[in-house]
Amino acid sequence: MVKNKAQHFAQWCFLSLIFAIFTTAKALNYGDALAKSLLYFESQRSGRLPYNQRVTWRDHSGLTDGLEQGVDLVGGYYDAGDHVKFGLPMAFTVTMLSWSVIEYRQQIADAGELEHAMEAIKWGTDYFIKAHTSPNVLWAEVGDGDTDHYCWQRPEDMTTSRQAYKIDQNNPGSDLAGETAAAMAAAALVFKKTNPHYAHLLLHHAQQVNTNLIHFLFEFGDKYRGKYDEEGRMGVVKSYYASVSGFKDELLWAALWLYKATDNEEYLRYVINEAENFGGIGWAITEFSWDVKYAGIQVMASKLLNEEKPKKHSTTLEKYRSKAEYYICSCLNKNIDTKNVERTPAGLLYIRQWNNMQYVSTASFLLTMYSDFLKSSNQMLSCHRGIVGHQEILSFAKSQVDYILGSNPSNMSYLVGYGPNYPQRVHHRGASVVSYRENKAFIGCTQGYDNWYGRVEPNPNVLVGGLVGGPDSQDNFVDQRDNYMQTEACTYNTAPLVGVFAKFSELEVQKELDHIQDLGLVASY
Repeated sequence: MVKNKAQHFAQWCFLSLIFAIFTTAKALNYGDALAKSLLYFESQRSGRLPYNQRVTWRDHSGLTDGLEQGVDLVGGYYDAGDHVKFGLPMAFTVTMLSWSVIEYRQQIADAGELEHAMEAIKWGTDYFIKAHTSPNVLWAEVGDGDTDHYCWQRPEDMTTSRQAYKIDQNNPGSDLAGETAAAMAAAALVFKKTNPHYAHLLLHHAQQVNTNLIHFLFEFGDKYRGKYDEEGRMGVVKSYYASVSGFKDELLWAALWLYKATDNEEYLRYVINEAENFGGIGWAITEFSWDVKYAGIQVMASKLLNEEKPKKHSTTLEKYRSKAEYYICSCLNKNIDTKNVERTPAGLLYIRQWNNMQYVSTASFLLTMYSDFLKSSNQMLSCHRGIVGHQEILSFAKSQVDYILGSNPSNMSYLVGYGPNYPQRVHHRGASVVSYRENKAFIGCTQGYDNWYGRVEPNPNVLVGGLVGGPDSQDNFVDQRDNYMQTEACTYNTAPLVGVFAKFSELEVQKELDHIQDLGLVASY
């Protein structure tokens, strides 16, 4: 009898241990984070909102965009907490959303979010199709940051300038056109099977944009080369989204995506032939962002080594891979001392003071994807400080995602709306003012500053799924509306996390199934 009691007690202890592990594993719900991240893009929509709009505190806005210029520029996304439609970060957002679906389509579908992800992509690409009004014209921006920042009002009440700006033969913008071509090519891959007509339309525009870019660069000569933000072209954007890296990375980026989408070797040869001249195999970079594409290019090029057709270019592709692994090793703190990405005391990657989380989310994406690449090809990563396996890379990516979701000294989720504790005073005009659907009384330009901006109360509307700028180098975070370096969310912050959340959601579901199976075995015992 005593023996039986002892056996039952041992079983109970074991079951309790398994249950504790099981419930701990559920503490972070990556599937919920995925669903919320896709809701965020509905908060950022400009234009006439669709019947299935889920973010109900928003309403139609920017319905006359492009009217002064005689073009239809209604739609697209506001980049952050303001109401300017900046072309470069918007295009990068769509590229990263598309890349997330390309790499993790099944995982997103299993989580029940594939339709929402594709809607988020199409909201952007529908706008790019409108903005590409002729082969040599791409409308680059609607509104300007200076007048926009003078006002604090809901998008539905906008009284600020809606001046539209374009790039063309006389005002080239190779960086912007390259990123837009990349976005449309990546999106074409997303829609290839489910909406082939739309995919074809996107490729038509992407190749037109890219062909004319190459036309600018090589046939028109140096006088047609240029960054979109140079004075006399679109200097109005320089204080907000200056193209510091120039346009060569975007051309390589566009060519890679066009190769993936079309299987046309002309684009692959472009990536190979311009590898050195355009910095693809020269720049060793420790960040990946809407401006600096080299790390993303290098990781994409590395993956081509696993394909048959590009193997004849293996010498150059191996050089791309060397630079990709420099980036991965720098994130893992495995390069020599001065060549690593800094970290906060709690382990968050730290690039710079303003909106640091954008670099954390892109790093998490590239690390997760490179881990999958190494696993599928049965390879290891060689860093200055030793050999690294795919699981170590994935574990580090998970540590960054977990920090974002609340595993940090402040127990704060920096993904708004996720978990019990998240930023309440996000620097966002629409979220910080009473919803237009609740109170349609007009709120003027400076009236929002007078009555809403300085309030200490939480925002009346929750910007669900927005990833804010995050803590400083010491893990400190101040939840104040005027602390825009830390409390403003941007579309390109959240976009890379869509694929990452889907990946970790799949792993978590599998882990829970394994635990349930273990519990079944114990119970049967």
